[in-house]
Amino acid sequence: MDSPLIYNLSCGKSLPEWLSERKRRTLLKKNPELKRRIELLQDFDMPGLSTTVKVTPDGQYILATGIYKPRIKCYDVNNLAMKFERCFDSEAVTFEILSNDYSKFVILQCDRYVEFHSQEGRYYRLRIPKFGQDMKYHYPTCDLYIGGNSSDIYRLNLDRGQFLNPFVSSAGDEINKLAINPVHNMLLSGTKEGKVEAWDPRAHVSIGVLDCALSSVTNDTNIATDGFPSITALAFENALTLGVGTATGQILLYDLRSNKPFRVKDHLFGLPIRDIAFQDENVLSMDSSSVKIWNKNTGKLFAALESGNDTQFNNLCVIPQTGMMFIANENTKIQTHYIPSLGPAPRWCGFLDALVEELEETKKETVYDDYKFVTRNELEELGLSHLIGTNLLKAYMHGYFVDIRLYRKAKSVAEPFAYEEYRRKKIREKIESERTNRVQVQKLPAVNKELALKLINDEKEGKKNNKSKDSLLKDDRFKALFENPSFQVDTNAEEYKLLNPVLKRLDKSKQKELESQIQKQFDPVEDEIEGKPSSEESSDEYSSDDDQKWAKELKSEYRSAKRRRIATEREERNKSEKDSNDDNDSDDNDLSVQSERAIKPPKFYEIKEGEEFVGSNSNRSNSIQNSSATLGERINSEHFNSVKMLSSGNRQFTFSTQKEKKYKKADIEAEKHKKERLSVIRKGPKNLRKPKFYAGPKSKTFNKKRK
Repeated sequence: MDSPLIYNLSCGKSLPEWLSERKRRTLLKKNPELKRRIELLQDFDMPGLSTTVKVTPDGQYILATGIYKPRIKCYDVNNLAMKFERCFDSEAVTFEILSNDYSKFVILQCDRYVEFHSQEGRYYRLRIPKFGQDMKYHYPTCDLYIGGNSSDIYRLNLDRGQFLNPFVSSAGDEINKLAINPVHNMLLSGTKEGKVEAWDPRAHVSIGVLDCALSSVTNDTNIATDGFPSITALAFENALTLGVGTATGQILLYDLRSNKPFRVKDHLFGLPIRDIAFQDENVLSMDSSSVKIWNKNTGKLFAALESGNDTQFNNLCVIPQTGMMFIANENTKIQTHYIPSLGPAPRWCGFLDALVEELEETKKETVYDDYKFVTRNELEELGLSHLIGTNLLKAYMHGYFVDIRLYRKAKSVAEPFAYEEYRRKKIREKIESERTNRVQVQKLPAVNKELALKLINDEKEGKKNNKSKDSLLKDDRFKALFENPSFQVDTNAEEYKLLNPVLKRLDKSKQKELESQIQKQFDPVEDEIEGKPSSEESSDEYSSDDDQKWAKELKSEYRSAKRRRIATEREERNKSEKDSNDDNDSDDNDLSVQSERAIKPPKFYEIKEGEEFVGSNSNRSNSIQNSSATLGERINSEHFNSVKMLSSGNRQFTFSTQKEKKYKKADIEAEKHKKERLSVIRKGPKNLRKPKFYAGPKSKTFNKKRK
């Protein structure tokens, strides 16, 4: 909800009183600001300051007191001008209107005098024993009650013209405030000790005491340690609702049938409450610095009026059933405020409603557009803390209002590069906002790329099946799985190959599919290979050749795993045999060793890519050396017969194979050792004369297969 509009009808320039009418007219013609001003009541001001403002019961006259010299002014609202002005010797504390109009009123002065005024002028003057603080008139009995610096409430009967027995208060020694209920005429007195005492004018006895000091201390109130919640304001709304103001800035709303307040409102300034008024569902409470309008049922703030640094509020007067109020303050002008949302304008200034409607239609620049609100810490950063207390800073709540031109100058001196940083920040924000409309590039992590592709595919399948799954890529707990290289999954490990041979094939197919999708969506299009269009790549992706390759890869993985397992078992067996046969070095044991060797299965060797199988070790070494030789050297070593150059630039070789038997020293010794052992066997028993030896790789069947 926006704050309501508040119109200050007393602001603007005013003309001095000593100017003649001719000079006034010339000034009004020359100065347009004086011409546009609204002067609701003529000469609605005081020479020094105003203390009290009240409206007569018939609503036709306004009376106000002020200084200096102490005086009272009466204004006729029908003519919008001052009716009369009267001066007296001492300042007026307060005054009461005795009649329905301005013809009878009484003034309580600060020097213990009470003056009675009639239509012609001052009628009578008398003195009271103690200095008075407040005064109220009881219409049914014509009694004038005066409370002051004593426990006695003085009673002056205006019908009989004499003092009656005073009411002796047991609540305290000093009476600050008096109030009379307009319905049942009960008298209330507020004391310095924070108590409210009730009196029945018919029985002349006290009927109850209410302790408001304890009730004002709540969790929502802030009471200073050096202050005491004395009663400073009392007001009735109707027969049952009572408003109490304290010296520490709290307003307590009571139902007379209960001794506990149903609403406690704190002004948060720690200043005494001067006046309380009721307007429909709203409560108007005033201290020396502000007037706050809030709802009595919820306590929510409706509007607030702030006084300037050089002014203080003294008294509040609200015209019943309207949105207009008068504020007596320590300034020459008596402030006049009009709040349309609080009520209509009074009948004698009904033109304000039409004027306000025209102002609301036109867009008006607020007064805060030329000011910048800064806190105390910001003032210290700008180096303007020395201006506190001057006219350049206007205190408001927890900070100050400073002229925007002064703020910009101080900002440029304190932070010379602030504008450049602000400009870069705005440019960066603009670029980022435009980037959101672009296609978002999906980047795969550097670690566990296959796992990330699989998770992306699972997430897409979950969306298709309407199954929401939380992806590990978006979970911060598994962030290191795709960033730390130590968490890389080793797909070449034997355990991974043996446990997941089929899953690996499925992962590869999904990986190809996902990579192709990501490349189509996000990666730049690469140049196609010459002679092979992109349609062929997509058509060959799931061809039968891929299935055959996958089958070969699967078989080779099983074979390699089986070979490694057999090799490990053989190594373990050889180690155990060596340990058992180290002590037997005789010739007799050679025969058993020879037989065991004959029984052992042949060894298989895995041929690497680019090499050919050669029977002997020497030929194998030669083939390895020849594989690294040049083409001419290999032609000379292989004994090619002829080389023909074809017309296309290719070469044709014709050659014939020749068997060369090369013996090494180790082979000669092995043959010699074999002959010696055969001779020993022939000389031995019959069953050992003709042993059968394993032919090895030189058998006929093996050579046939080799050819």
